[in-house]
Amino acid sequence: MTKKYDVEIPVLIVGGGGAGLTSSILLSRLGVESLLVTRYPSTTHVPRAHMLNQRSMEIFADMGVDSQIRAKGAPQEYMSRIGFLSGLAGGGPKNGHGRRIGSIEAWGGGYTDPEYVAASPQAAANLSLRRSEPVLKEHAERYDHAAIRFNHELVGLEQDAAGVTSTVLDRGTGETYTVRSRYLLGADGGRTVGELAGVQLSGPEKIMTLTSMYLSMDLSPYLDEAEDAVFHWIFNPDHPRHLGWGAVLVPEGPEWGRKSKEWVLHVTGEGMDASQPEKMVQWAREAVGLPDIDIEVLTIAEWDMGGYLADDFRAGRVFMLGDAAHKVPPAGGLGLNAAVQDAYNLCWKLAAVLDGRAGDALLDTYSAERRPVNQHNLDTAMQAAPAQFGAAEVMGLSPDKSAEENWAVLRLFWEDGPGAVERRHAFTQWLGNLTLVFHQHNTDFGYTYDSPAIVGDSTPAPAPLDAIRLYQPSTRPGHPLPHAWVDRAGERTALRELIHGGHFALIAGEDGHDWVEAATQIAEQRKLPLRAARVGLGDVDFVDTRLAWTKQREISTTGAVLVRPDGHVAFRSAASVDDPAAVLSAAFRRILHTDGE
Repeated sequence: MTKKYDVEIPVLIVGGGGAGLTSSILLSRLGVESLLVTRYPSTTHVPRAHMLNQRSMEIFADMGVDSQIRAKGAPQEYMSRIGFLSGLAGGGPKNGHGRRIGSIEAWGGGYTDPEYVAASPQAAANLSLRRSEPVLKEHAERYDHAAIRFNHELVGLEQDAAGVTSTVLDRGTGETYTVRSRYLLGADGGRTVGELAGVQLSGPEKIMTLTSMYLSMDLSPYLDEAEDAVFHWIFNPDHPRHLGWGAVLVPEGPEWGRKSKEWVLHVTGEGMDASQPEKMVQWAREAVGLPDIDIEVLTIAEWDMGGYLADDFRAGRVFMLGDAAHKVPPAGGLGLNAAVQDAYNLCWKLAAVLDGRAGDALLDTYSAERRPVNQHNLDTAMQAAPAQFGAAEVMGLSPDKSAEENWAVLRLFWEDGPGAVERRHAFTQWLGNLTLVFHQHNTDFGYTYDSPAIVGDSTPAPAPLDAIRLYQPSTRPGHPLPHAWVDRAGERTALRELIHGGHFALIAGEDGHDWVEAATQIAEQRKLPLRAARVGLGDVDFVDTRLAWTKQREISTTGAVLVRPDGHVAFRSAASVDDPAAVLSAAFRRILHTDGE
């Protein structure tokens, strides 16, 4: 009897970027075998998507890759702000170049903003996909449960009631082979899987076209060490044609701050042509004001800023993640982070279904939960992107003015003169609007879920103080578990670590012995990975020394919260009940979609 399929695997992952590699690692850690294929021969050489927010770094900590990411990424002292500078050098007024026009804190100000410190044990990180993808790939390849095949391209797929049959081309040999999987994850940036699976995309028109130049150049003599930042927005009056939008200068590493050897320069304007490197290098030299600087061009790419959203993130046994499901403008750095968070939501559900611990309907909650979050991401980014466009105007700069006229208004930022205070304050007010971009704390960290995998407790949703900027911790079902440092046997740990490794967590108050006992028994019966503990003061499993949990838990000493493996509260009881085992059993039946038991 001939073999019907060349490869049989529970999960086929198509795409070897952030979403695909994250999915591979998570599934392996949950004991699920997978095969990852990607048409590209290697990880990306383009320095895309560099900001990793606190939520993504929490996920990377669960995956065991956070330390490698931080070791390669920018130190926190280089992540405190976004700087706005005049051109780095040129023929303008003496001491006019390289001056700070203004700055704004970004992503928690290098983990100094008390709001960000209180929200998470993890600070944001700064490392582009060019350097983070190899870290994820190396980690994914360590697991026996995973096979990673670069230079292998999906060229066809067919679904039936039991699974997906995919045709994969080995681009090295030219041969094709078939893969039979229970499920398929489309993490290919929307290139192939969505079209083959019939996924429809909709979204707003593009906002603008940008050209990104990846360059090797030494800027250390021209940047003051005090100006080290996540990135700089450069406005050089010597060349007025650059003053419509300016130029964004992003350090790429491997060293950081002004010592960075590689940089990304984002520019826009008439006459952009990525196919003419010499022309673009001239533009880059003008933008920073260094006409003779030695520049090595690594890559130049033109791309459209815009967005889209899949109508559904599930098509039968195919699931869309990352850019295959959604794309947002880069304002706030939501794209890669959403991809990582998609995988975190989906993979524990796949593992539960494949292991027989949950019904297939649990997988429907992936789209039900992640699509509204990504709709909010898209809406936020579309609102935030235009907020960045008015810098030149509020500074008084214009391509229609001469260099001398532009310098005259720019000098008001560091010299006293008529209208100087008013000009500076107008720019300060404009910077306040940029909190839409650089302080999206509720959008990137505090998002909530509402689906049949969440057991509501009939409490009203809190009215947000600001749905984009301000994260408000809560244990209301659907919310992410609030952060608290707790202590046990002289060791301090973050409370959310109870979920690490794909565990549910039952967190009870000081007098919640019956909840802990019931949860432990149910976990044994259902073969569920679960950790149960009482947290508070006195005779407890984890001591709430800082009282952060007591302050945020919103339950009594006899109550409990149940947290899913992705860190979201799935059930809450403010106080004790007559039969906690029955109540918890009903909650698990709903969460895991096993109501037919």
